[in-house]
Amino acid sequence: MTSAAARPAVAAAGSVVLPLALAQFVCSYAGSNMNVAITTIADDIGTTVVGMQTTITLFTLTMASLMIPGSKLTDIWGRKVCFMWGLAVYGTGALLASLAQGLPLMIFGYSLLEGVGSALLVPPIYILITVLFTDTKSRAKYFGMVSGAAGLGAAAGPLIGGLITSAISWRASFILQVLIVGVVALLARKIDDPPRVGAAPHFDLVGAILSAAGMFFVVFGILQSSTYGWFTSRQDFTIGSTVIIPKGGISPVWLFIAIGAIFLAWFFLHIRSTEKKGHDPLVSIRLFRNRTSNLGLTTQTIQWLTMQGSFFVISVFMQQVRHYSAIQTGLMLTPTTVGVLLSAAAAERLAKRRSQRFLIRRGFGVTIIGLLLVLALGRANSAVWTFVPGLFLVGAGIGVMLTSSVNVVQSAFPEKDQGDISGVSRSVSNLGSSLGVALAGSVLAAEVLPGNRDFALSLIIMTVIAMIGFVTAILIPKGHASAAPAESAQPATP
Repeated sequence: MTSAAARPAVAAAGSVVLPLALAQFVCSYAGSNMNVAITTIADDIGTTVVGMQTTITLFTLTMASLMIPGSKLTDIWGRKVCFMWGLAVYGTGALLASLAQGLPLMIFGYSLLEGVGSALLVPPIYILITVLFTDTKSRAKYFGMVSGAAGLGAAAGPLIGGLITSAISWRASFILQVLIVGVVALLARKIDDPPRVGAAPHFDLVGAILSAAGMFFVVFGILQSSTYGWFTSRQDFTIGSTVIIPKGGISPVWLFIAIGAIFLAWFFLHIRSTEKKGHDPLVSIRLFRNRTSNLGLTTQTIQWLTMQGSFFVISVFMQQVRHYSAIQTGLMLTPTTVGVLLSAAAAERLAKRRSQRFLIRRGFGVTIIGLLLVLALGRANSAVWTFVPGLFLVGAGIGVMLTSSVNVVQSAFPEKDQGDISGVSRSVSNLGSSLGVALAGSVLAAEVLPGNRDFALSLIIMTVIAMIGFVTAILIPKGHASAAPAESAQPATP
């Protein structure tokens, strides 16, 4: 921590926070703007909607898999250095994606490089605010600004992406990201990164590989349900020319999930063994033994799963059933954007009056009502206004929960654990986003119901999952779910 004399002056605070907020905005924007251009990009580069769904899912999965290692590298390399490297990798990925003529380069640039870049630059954002602004009021204010940038990027991404795609090209959306990253890199030169106190921690490479592999295979397995189905395989599953699972056998989805579970179990055994030997694990095992934190992480995962899954279903519905253009789809999602921004703006005031547990429950409740309204009123040929009430409430409910779940998690641990638990927290947020798109997309691709009913089925599944989140929020202990201290209240990041 810096001394009071070393804290940035109020006049200079904007120059420090602005590049951090812009960086958070562009990472969140990248995770949501693609939905409205799925059909356009797929046609242009010669792939399918499933191929683009895979690309979006892999981007979020890459961030989820590498966010914990990214947090550890921040401690090792230094916050500003890690932040700048993240910008460089991210910008390179966005540039390559803008030049893609086929799916392979799109996956390499967008899914891989932008995902890796995000995992490197997002953790330093919150750590820099923590060390540069030590008084609770300033820290809460600037965390709120970054949180607002995250919410704006995720919620307004479809609208901005739709406008750019329709007015210019989907490639211009990636060029915009390159330009923003360039501006952030120039502004970030003014950031004064306080020197690290003490020796740099050891990087647990084995733990990083195991955790990333575990999460990758779990979500990759869910993604395969769009091809093979959930229970009975709809076609032969082959590796090379060898049939591993014949058509009609058990779906290979469960094979991949089992492999992922094995890697995750191996990861937990590894970090426990590493800790017992007195070495530095990737993350301490004790972080996963806190009931309040575990419930908070669950609600956080479900929150992002519900939001991104619902956005994906509604975006595809607008484009494939109502035959809307990218800009029309983005405009249709505007009520959700407004709902997120209004409720997120009021979140700080609400947190002073109500417990985080209360806000999470109310957020899930409002989101559930919104999804039910979309199901009840929205139709293939219904008027535009029929979607507005439900979409607004979905956004408002998610906006209320934008920071509350993370506050519950962060406040469950002392200051020395804030870095590690922040990495875990952001990782599960991205994992939830990845699972939401994969799960919703697999239901749509399965075509188990006639007509357009698969879209309704997907939203019903999202609603049921949101109900599970509501029940989980009820289980959070009352004594540990009060308003979190400002110094540990870090917003969720997609």
